[in-house]
Amino acid sequence: MSDTIHPLMTPPPAPSLAFFASLSVQVAPAHEVGQTPAGNRRIIPILGGQVQGQGWTARVLPGGADFQAIVTPTLAQLDARYLLETDAGELIYVCNKAVRAAPPEVTARLIRGEPVDPAQVYFRCVPTFETAAPSLAWINERLFVGTGVRRPDRVEITCFTVL
Repeated sequence: MSDTIHPLMTPPPAPSLAFFASLSVQVAPAHEVGQTPAGNRRIIPILGGQVQGQGWTARVLPGGADFQAIVTPTLAQLDARYLLETDAGELIYVCNKAVRAAPPEVTARLIRGEPVDPAQVYFRCVPTFETAAPSLAWINERLFVGTGVRRPDRVEITCFTVL
């Protein structure tokens, strides 16, 4: 038996990431639904915001929401859905699922809307982007990942294309 690896057995390289966009999403105070089978359910209205991509900009349209479940004192599962409008008038639907984990006292401060040090919070997301715009059609065929920071009045997200 040979020590060489068959060319078809060589694993592909790990994917790399390329910057896609930075989003600043303005939010209203949460509607506290309360304890449900999914966790402490909260709905946070999206008021607007700005997006800066490489070579393009957009605004976050009001009307979306972040549907949260605080499932343990340290873990929140987030599901935000909203709409972007580029400066060219093209619409992009966003569905952003995220995990936010932090020590119980930090999570409690986030829930109360207080500022926290982002270094104390694990906030990662997997956004999907959908559009009918021909110039942006490529985003329908890509995977994205991101990092987030929760501020008292907004969420800041940096999204990367998985190459």
